[in-house]
Amino acid sequence: MIDLFTWSTPNGRKVSIMLEEIGLDYEVHAINITKGEQHDPKFLEIAPNNKIPVIVDRDNGLSLMESGAILQYLARKSGQFLPATDTDFWKMQEWLMFQMASVGPMFGQVHTFVRYGESKNVEASERYLKECHRLYGVMDNHLSDRNYFLGVNYSIVDIAIFPWIGRHDWQTVNLNDYPNVAKWYVDLAGRPAVQRGWNVPENDQVMPMP
Repeated sequence: MIDLFTWSTPNGRKVSIMLEEIGLDYEVHAINITKGEQHDPKFLEIAPNNKIPVIVDRDNGLSLMESGAILQYLARKSGQFLPATDTDFWKMQEWLMFQMASVGPMFGQVHTFVRYGESKNVEASERYLKECHRLYGVMDNHLSDRNYFLGVNYSIVDIAIFPWIGRHDWQTVNLNDYPNVAKWYVDLAGRPAVQRGWNVPENDQVMPMP
């Protein structure tokens, strides 16, 4: 049994989608970040950086923060969605770090300055939106000759990136401008586990479609 401490954000959805995909039993503990619950002292005992998601594995008492680390732990624990070869393992690391270092931070800044800030800071809005589109272009080019980020096999890289593309409407991005990303996105959106994981914890955010 896994305890999942999460909220309906892209980083939180990575882990709930993963748990649904691998079929491990888990219990959801909603941490409402809009109410500052991530700063509760009890939560900080397992989340020193006061961010979701966090898991606690009841099998061994291990607690883990940081979604990229959690995805790799769950993949190894379940034996699913990890590459079979050493070369593919490092390609997985490459694209997972791309998500962690580029897609997440840059798209998050677009949400801050373009969506929530209503583009009042013109310089910041233009800078981050330009980088957002550049990253979409990188992904669209990469997916031009493959079904998934690691080729023919669905992996934790796809799971990590999907929830961020799932907010393309927040980013004011027309997904049809990036047809390879759009095709990949629609394919993943049709997976029952992805649909279930999107709604953890229960929320009213409709998965946008191109």
